[in-house]
Amino acid sequence: MRCIIIHRWSANPESDWYKSVAESLKNEGFNVEIPEMPNTSEPEINSWINKLNESVPNPNLETCFIGHSIGCQAILRYLESLDNKVKVGRIVLVAPWFNLQNLEKESEKIAKQWIETPIDLDKVKKHLTKITAIFSDNDPWVSLSDKEVFKSLLGAKIIVEHNKGHFTSEDNITSLQLVVNEVVTV
Repeated sequence: MRCIIIHRWSANPESDWYKSVAESLKNEGFNVEIPEMPNTSEPEINSWINKLNESVPNPNLETCFIGHSIGCQAILRYLESLDNKVKVGRIVLVAPWFNLQNLEKESEKIAKQWIETPIDLDKVKKHLTKITAIFSDNDPWVSLSDKEVFKSLLGAKIIVEHNKGHFTSEDNITSLQLVVNEVVTV
């Protein structure tokens, strides 16, 4: 199985817990890629979807996606763009969101396109076989209320972790076995 990890805004493949999760998944027999997303300090929807199309031109049931924060948004928008017949394997979303809170003005401007451009979740759902959304009860940017949207509209399994912030290295999260478990467990 092929696993693609999509990093967060202002991050790169070396950030946070990505390498640790990639190594653990490789030890479980997965092929893992962490593409460097474009213009990570000012992410744009089209360039991130284009990068996913370039990295994963033919996804299938042997394709797994792991996203972190805006990486989750990119995955959902990429799935929305696929042909209706395409089904993908597991999806694990860490700190996913549809709305953000506590942003500074500059970040608000960047996030605006992501927040205000709707995603056709019915179309996304057609591509899913298994989806998990992982939240923290003290995430400064992602409201726990977003978990209800993921559960009701995408049928996601919801996991709420205690005191993990936004799941970044600044929150002392440099490994995330929970993600590995969600990918490996059938």
